[in-house]
Amino acid sequence: MEFLLFLSSNEKEILELIYKAGFSVEEDNPLCLMGKKYVGFTKSRQKSVIICTQNIKNHHKYTSSKSAFVYKRDKLSTAISIKKALRHEATHVAQACNNSKPLGIVKTKGNIHKWYKRDAIEGSTIVGTGKIEKEEEAYYMEERPKKLITALRKYCL
Repeated sequence: MEFLLFLSSNEKEILELIYKAGFSVEEDNPLCLMGKKYVGFTKSRQKSVIICTQNIKNHHKYTSSKSAFVYKRDKLSTAISIKKALRHEATHVAQACNNSKPLGIVKTKGNIHKWYKRDAIEGSTIVGTGKIEKEEEAYYMEERPKKLITALRKYCL
């Protein structure tokens, strides 16, 4: 799986915890073809996480045939997006381990997200969990790998 090349130690631990929770991880599943903007999915019933690596790479125009500076910049932005996608989907794994309920980590509803996340939350709610609280929590945890590791340990192990 190519996305593994972009992970840091926190995300490798998150991935290990996803596996320990009994979930599989797929890359570039046909679900990713629903649209270029999709970067990941969690199929709770099938206990599967999907990372849409190609969509992320395309978004950041990542290719090795660029100049060294542009390549390094695009690789960094691609890595950040892959890490966030994995963290987001791992939050849904923790929620699944919590009887499909939010983890209760987000205390100030509606005030935690930047303006550009609002549309993403609404879109994820429609395509994904159907519950805005779970999506808000997943977007919140994208920036908090240590909290996510703690949540996965608490709810899944």
